[in-house]
Amino acid sequence: MKILLVFAHPEPGSLNGALRRVAVGELEAQGHEVRVSDLHADGWKSAIDRADFPALAPDARLRPAAASGEAFATGALTADVLAEQEKLMWADTLILQFPLWWFTMPAILKGWVDRVYSHGFAYGVGEHSATRWGDRYGEGSLAGKRAMLIVTTGGWEEHYSPRGINGPIDDLLFPINHGILFYPGYDMLPPFVAHKVDRLDEAGFDLVAERLRERMRTLATTAPIPYRRQNGGDYLIPSMRLRPGLGHPGETGFALHVDGGDGGGPDRPD
Repeated sequence: MKILLVFAHPEPGSLNGALRRVAVGELEAQGHEVRVSDLHADGWKSAIDRADFPALAPDARLRPAAASGEAFATGALTADVLAEQEKLMWADTLILQFPLWWFTMPAILKGWVDRVYSHGFAYGVGEHSATRWGDRYGEGSLAGKRAMLIVTTGGWEEHYSPRGINGPIDDLLFPINHGILFYPGYDMLPPFVAHKVDRLDEAGFDLVAERLRERMRTLATTAPIPYRRQNGGDYLIPSMRLRPGLGHPGETGFALHVDGGDGGGPDRPD
């Protein structure tokens, strides 16, 4: 299997750096081909701006979505963006690794998404009609590939539990898992999360490292999160609202978009 790991931590000697070495080492030991995009080491430019679209006329208004679509269609994207898009198409599996900073991914990784996910590549693809609303949420340019997150937090696991003050970790990661990765077609694996990492001693690190090795060993066989596919029959088009009757009684929020065996799915009759 071909695997791309996008790494977003500024310190190679950090715990994240050590976990990256654990993950890559185990994947290579299993015979997988691994490529790493180390965003800080590569000097990744985070902000999307006019420099991303050298063909844009100096007096033209910058509309990022339209400009990226035009640049993608004409092969005029910058070399760093093209290189990352090539890696995404090459890889069977994408891993995003980052520390959870202020409840989300670090700015450099969000900037990677902003710039690499150009219009026509990761969004704005497929037919828009009365029966389809583009190729997204389970379909798209990256469909048939797998993705997962490796995430570290400074807080306790209890802080990120269903009744924890920080909110459930699955809810915090939903915009990334569902909105950034499932959106262009990835099958999303459950995230690997290590908590309280600032307080890990050597024995604690060994336990986390072995848990990560096991996830890397099962990368090809772990069942994906059963997110509902947009065009699979569970959503009304064009409102994109979940059909009445789907979801368990009392269920609200992000959980509605995970198929919990309530009769939804591609074979559901209208």
